[in-house]
Amino acid sequence: MEGNIRNFVIIAHIDHGKSTLADRFLELTGAVEKRQMKEQFLDQMDLEREKGITIKLQPIRLKYGEYILNLIDTPGHADFSYEVSRSLAAVEGAILLVDATKGVQAQTLANLKLAKEEGLAIIPAVNKIDLPSARVDEVARSIADLLKIDEREILRISAKTGQNVKELLEAVIARTPAAKEETDKPLRALVFDSHFDAFKGVVAYVRVVEGAVKTNDPLVLKATRAKAVAKEVGHFTPKEAADEELRAGQIGYIAT
Repeated sequence: MEGNIRNFVIIAHIDHGKSTLADRFLELTGAVEKRQMKEQFLDQMDLEREKGITIKLQPIRLKYGEYILNLIDTPGHADFSYEVSRSLAAVEGAILLVDATKGVQAQTLANLKLAKEEGLAIIPAVNKIDLPSARVDEVARSIADLLKIDEREILRISAKTGQNVKELLEAVIARTPAAKEETDKPLRALVFDSHFDAFKGVVAYVRVVEGAVKTNDPLVLKATRAKAVAKEVGHFTPKEAADEELRAGQIGYIAT
């Protein structure tokens, strides 16, 4: 179905609940079986799980009804802000998550500035409304003033309990522009991250902007004119899952 892809990130200050919200989205969309579910599911590195913070960006494809949702979970710590800026270039929308007990903080503002510079649709949400110390209305007013929007546009959620998380996901679908699916043009893709795999070689994380790419297709890296061949293409579950092709509008990987 044309126009059913939504690409978005979650941005916030550290400890405002990004990874917990991502966990609820995984449960809501059935992306992970309940018996496999664990806290901070998208934090795959041992150090991330040990410290309880997100260090590395992590994409995942979710299905919700007729929609394909590509979520990129991003770090909140200032030391890893370069991970955030790379992610923002690959999406059209951003959930701005703010802790109801702490309010707007430094990385909230820094990440919001980056998202605005990329022209992203901003979906604001106040998190942790279940806590006794939550200042929900006060924090919502400060976000409304910051974004110059009506306070009623701000969702009030608890990522921990799941309260209003479904409504937030539906707001993402409603407010984020559909990814353009220009498949009739030559391949053009944005590489926003990569890693080396001992078996697959260099694995590039890509947002396909135009055209499509299949296994064994020849590739040229525009910046260096380096040539390669696509050994495998696919999407993130968050593990790598091979596909026949990646098309315009989609986020996935190309192993070279």
